[in-house]
Amino acid sequence: MEDYEPGEHEPSRIGLTLETYILEGMLGRPEARGYFTSLLNQIALAAKLVTARVRRAGLANVLGTTGEQNATGDVVQKLDEEANETLMRALGRRHHCAAAASEEEEDIRILSTADSANYLVVFDPLDGSSNIDVNISIGTIFGVYRKDHDGPATMEDFLKPGRELQAAGYVIYGSSTQFVITTGKAVHGFTYDPSVGEFLLSHENIRIPDHHPTYSINEGNAARWTDGVKRWGEWVKAEDPSTRRPYSMRYVGTLVADAHRTLLRGGVFAYPADTKSPEGKLRLLYEANPFAFVLEAAGGVATTGTERVLDIQPTALHQKVPLILGSRRNVEEFLRFANG
Repeated sequence: MEDYEPGEHEPSRIGLTLETYILEGMLGRPEARGYFTSLLNQIALAAKLVTARVRRAGLANVLGTTGEQNATGDVVQKLDEEANETLMRALGRRHHCAAAASEEEEDIRILSTADSANYLVVFDPLDGSSNIDVNISIGTIFGVYRKDHDGPATMEDFLKPGRELQAAGYVIYGSSTQFVITTGKAVHGFTYDPSVGEFLLSHENIRIPDHHPTYSINEGNAARWTDGVKRWGEWVKAEDPSTRRPYSMRYVGTLVADAHRTLLRGGVFAYPADTKSPEGKLRLLYEANPFAFVLEAAGGVATTGTERVLDIQPTALHQKVPLILGSRRNVEEFLRFANG
C-alpha cells in the first residue's frame, strides 16, 4: 500500500473512511494481493473493539491490576490483558500475520503458517495503562514488518531495524479515539465516529512544526539526569523572550498522549538515559521504532541522544532505549546540551 500525499491543487479528502483509504492504497498497486490491506483493516477493527472496552471500563469490572507483571516487569492491568487478546485474535483471523510480538508476552506468538502469512506485527496493546484508573488518555502502538522467508516465523525475524517497517502507527483513546498511521511517506489521522462505527479522516498529511516552545519530560527524574540533560533542563526553563523561553512543560506520562501532542503541535518529548535506567526506559520494538517511523514521516526527528532510532539493530525482543523525538530544531537544542 502506498501512502497518499495530496497534490497542491487536489481537494481535501477529509471524511474519507480508514477502510477506503487503505483500499485505495492497494488499488494503486497492481501487484498487490490484498494481504497488507486486510492486515491493516484487522488492526483498525481491534482498535474499535478496544475503544468499546475502554469506554465501559468503569462499568465492566476491568479496572485495576491483575496482580501479575508483564515481560518487562510492569504491573499488568486488567485492560492490558483484554487489549492484548483482542489484538491477537484480530491479527490471527485472516491468516496474513505470521506472528506477533507484544510488550505483554515474553516470547512471540505464532498466529499462522499459511502461505498468505507474509507479515509480522509488534505492538504495545495499551500504552499508559497505569493511567487507566484515573481516566487519562491511553493508547495502542503498532508496527508492521514483512516476513522475508518461507516457513514459520521465528523470534529472529523480529530483530530488524525500524527503517524496515512497512507501516506503523498508534491509536489514542482520549476525548475521542484517533487512529494515526503511515507507511513511511505521509502521516494521516482518523477519528472514530461511534454513530457510524467508522474511523474518518480528520488530520490529513500531518506535518510536525519545525519548532515549538514546549517540552515534555518527567521532571521527577531530574536528580538522575546526566549533567548535559540537566543543563538543557535549566535552559528551557530560563527567561529569554528572544528565544520564547521559558518553554511550557506538558507531560502526561502516557507515551501515546505526549508524542501525539508533540506530533500535532511541535516541541520535544524526551525520555533520556539516566542513572536509574542507563539503557533507557522505552521499548525499542513496541514504542520507540513505531513512533520514530511516524515522526520522521511527518518531518520530525527521533534519536536516542547518540543515534537515529530507526538505525538501531535490535538484539532482544524487549530491548529498551532512550528516546528523544519531536520538532527538528527542538531536538537539535536538546542534543546540543546533552552531548556538549
